[in-house]
Amino acid sequence: MPALWERAIILVDMNAFFASIEQMDHPELQGRAIGITNGATGTCIITCSYEARAWGIKTGMRVREARQMCPDFIQVPARPERYAAVSTAIMDALTTITPDVEIFSVDEAFLDVTRCQTLLGTPEQIARQVKRTVYEASGVLCSVGVSGDKTTAKWAAKLNKPDGLTVVPPWEAAERLRTVPVTELCGIAGGIGRFLATRGVHTCGDMARLPVSELGRRFGNVGRRIWLMAQGLDPAPVETRIAPPKSIGHGKVMPPNTTAQEVILTYLEHMSFKVGTRLRRHAMVAQSFCIGLRADFGWLGGTYHAATPTDDSAPLMALCRRMLNEQWSGEGVSQVQVTALDPRPSGGQMELFAEQQQTDKKGKANAVMDAINRRYGEFALAPARLLGRSDMPNVIAPAWKPHGHRQTI
Repeated sequence: MPALWERAIILVDMNAFFASIEQMDHPELQGRAIGITNGATGTCIITCSYEARAWGIKTGMRVREARQMCPDFIQVPARPERYAAVSTAIMDALTTITPDVEIFSVDEAFLDVTRCQTLLGTPEQIARQVKRTVYEASGVLCSVGVSGDKTTAKWAAKLNKPDGLTVVPPWEAAERLRTVPVTELCGIAGGIGRFLATRGVHTCGDMARLPVSELGRRFGNVGRRIWLMAQGLDPAPVETRIAPPKSIGHGKVMPPNTTAQEVILTYLEHMSFKVGTRLRRHAMVAQSFCIGLRADFGWLGGTYHAATPTDDSAPLMALCRRMLNEQWSGEGVSQVQVTALDPRPSGGQMELFAEQQQTDKKGKANAVMDAINRRYGEFALAPARLLGRSDMPNVIAPAWKPHGHRQTI
């Protein structure tokens, strides 16, 4: 058994994160079966406390069903800004242990502590320090998995929840995973799981009998990584670099079968306003936008181009109106999406025939509006139409990061 691990990876997984924050902030909810929903009128449970899970309640369940299972179930509206603030404090605190931190989601992070062993101790000792650091930064508990690769560490973190610590030394990983269904590993679901099953691969131990070339032919590098993952040899590094944005977008679910044009326009303006605000926050502009409405039979809309690169929601809203006139024929719709497809830094060369004076005037007005909204709330100053915007709260983006262009709610 080596004194130092050749590679040591820790996965931090917050315990029922949103529910734990609500129970911390509201002591009267401690020990109670609570479920977090998107607003007071939300009908689907985003996450729930461990007390609720003891009744069989789980993420994705309808509130009505949860109340049938547990008469004392308490519905709690989500507060995404609060959750993001706590997550930011946690992620910043983790960088005091190692700079090699990959924020995997708002409530999960990978740490590569390979280089920390001579300073901080064994991987298990570092993991205990991680748990203390998380609690001191946030007041909530976490579970931690430790192994020699990311996939095994993530699997290990789920074995002893809540408030667990599971260590799987790299030299034991293949044997520990041998009887584990391959679909329990992060990244192996649906289609890949069925592909493996047809070739007799149901558990991680079965994978060694499947030629890696077969997975490579079907899935390329992803297939080769999957073959190694099942044997505790995931080669993927902890990725600390956050790539520049390939797109910047916002979408929202609408009431089912919405046919009122004014309601649809309000949702489109709401998303246009958010996209424009976010472009300006990160000093970016875009010229191509994907604008869409979801109907029962699929998406309506397409790609539309502004006359010049912009960070202003007014020309974006003009494109939304154009899309509505060209693509919508009164069908019921249930979702709206507005996405900038080619965001780029705004400091580039001005368009040759751009109206400089008008651009400067609008830019100054937007800067004032953004400053007011940062201080007094997201829509303290906004187009009048947005008084009728959806009352459903914002949600944390799946690719959320604590800093930079992915700090999106």
